[in-house]
Amino acid sequence: MLLPIPDVLSQDDLAFCRHHLADAPWADGRITAGHQSAQVKQNLQLPQDSEAAQAMGALILNRLSAHPLFITAALPHEVFPPLFNCYREGMNFGSHIDNAIRGDDKRLRTDLSCTLFLNGPEDYDGGELLIEDYHGTQSIKLRAGSMILYPATTLHRVAPVTRGQRLASFFWVQSMIRSNEQRRLLLDLDVAIQGLRRRAGEAPELIQLSGVYHNLLRQWAEV
Repeated sequence: MLLPIPDVLSQDDLAFCRHHLADAPWADGRITAGHQSAQVKQNLQLPQDSEAAQAMGALILNRLSAHPLFITAALPHEVFPPLFNCYREGMNFGSHIDNAIRGDDKRLRTDLSCTLFLNGPEDYDGGELLIEDYHGTQSIKLRAGSMILYPATTLHRVAPVTRGQRLASFFWVQSMIRSNEQRRLLLDLDVAIQGLRRRAGEAPELIQLSGVYHNLLRQWAEV
């Protein structure tokens, strides 16, 4: 499931991020790469303990905690602290699959990968996030403040930037629902329930459907 999540960050939030990125202490992006990924990774990254990364990461986590589509789709148990990268002209990230486990002191299983775009397509050429799924290669390039949510099991890459620079935050989610298929069923059911509720109010059948949703969640969830 590839799911765009619009408007995670407001214009004021993006201005806050641009302020912190203006003098960001960029470092070699391979600092967080595994052995295989390090062979194909060419970008810049903010050190995780930098003031800019901490401030922007806290903002993003706050906004995600109140974003209904993210909560419904990801059913998050834990969210890895957001990281930040920059692709300048000629930089790219070759095909790879994200590490299954992240973190040192506190470990997290990476069920879902997230890329949150911090500048818009008008600011750079190239730099598309290319994700392989059952329908072929999906090319993702969203407006600033929007995010793509996708299974961390997928093969993906970032195309070379040919003009400007691409700024983004990236992180992972350990979901309460490990299975992508079960998580998608719950998303479809929840979206349908919400749509029916807007049209019909709290009909008895909707109460039953909500019960089905929560009983499936109770059966499948790992908390």
